[in-house]
Amino acid sequence: MIKPERLCDGLAFPEGPRWRDGRLWFSDMHAKRVLTLDPDGALQEVAQVPEQPSGLGWLPDGRLLVVSMRDRRLLRLEADGLCLHADLHALARWHLNDMVVDAAGRAFVGNFGFDLDSRAEPCETELLMVTPDGESRVAAEGLRFPNGSAISEDGGTLIVGETFGARLTAFTIGNDGALTDRRVFAALEGGAVPDGICLDAEGAVWVASPTTKQVLRVHEGGEVSARIDTEQMAIACMLGGVDGCTLYLLTAASTHPAKTVGLKSGRIESVRVDTPHAGLP
Repeated sequence: MIKPERLCDGLAFPEGPRWRDGRLWFSDMHAKRVLTLDPDGALQEVAQVPEQPSGLGWLPDGRLLVVSMRDRRLLRLEADGLCLHADLHALARWHLNDMVVDAAGRAFVGNFGFDLDSRAEPCETELLMVTPDGESRVAAEGLRFPNGSAISEDGGTLIVGETFGARLTAFTIGNDGALTDRRVFAALEGGAVPDGICLDAEGAVWVASPTTKQVLRVHEGGEVSARIDTEQMAIACMLGGVDGCTLYLLTAASTHPAKTVGLKSGRIESVRVDTPHAGLP
C-alpha cells in the first residue's frame, strides 16, 4: 500500500494544481487565493480572487490565467494585478470550474451547470472555449459537470472528467480549437467519479475521486492499473517535480465552502510514481 507524504496542511480547499517553474501552483479555492508551494514546503501567495479561484493556466507569453468561479469570469494576471480576460456569464449556466489551456493559449473552461451547494437537480451543461485574445464560445454541449481536463502531448486530444457522468470523455482538437469526434475515454466504476486529472507519458490518466477517497491511474477503455488511498476526499492531482514523477495529491475533508474555511483540513501530499508527466496541464 502506497502511503503519501504530507507536504502542506491547514488549507481550506486546494484545487487546480499545476507544475511550472519548479513549483506547484494551485488554488486554495474557498480561501480565495492562488498559491505556490516550493520544494522546501514554503507557500507564497500569487493573487487573491474574491469570487473563488479554480482552474489555472498560462498564455504562450507566460501570463497566468485564473478562473474566477462565482462571477463566471476568466482573469489574467498582469504586472499590476488581475484583470478581465473574458466574461463568460452569458455562456455558463452556473459557476465556472476547472480549466486547461493549450499550447496556443486557448482555454477550455468547465462549469457546474446547476447550483451544487443548494443541492439543485443536476443537469447537462457546456464546455466553453476562450481564445488568447479573450473571445469565447461554446466548445461542446451535453456534459455532466465538466471538471478536470487534460490535453495530450501532441496537442490533438482533450480529455474532460464528467463528475456527474462518472466518466472521462475525449475530443479531437482541431487546428481552430474546435472539438470533434466525441468518445468515452473511460467509464469509472465502483462509485468513483472524476474531479481533477492529469496525464502521464504512457497515455494514462491519473484521476482524483472524492467519493471513494482514491487517486486512480486509468487507461483508455477503463483499466485501472494503480490506486492510491487518501485519508480525506481526493480533490485533484498533478504530476511534477524535477523528473515529472512526483504525483501531488490535493485532499480535503469537505467540499462545502462554509465548512472548509473553518475546518482548514486541506492538504497537499505526494507519492513517487514510475511514469512521468506528459501533456497539459
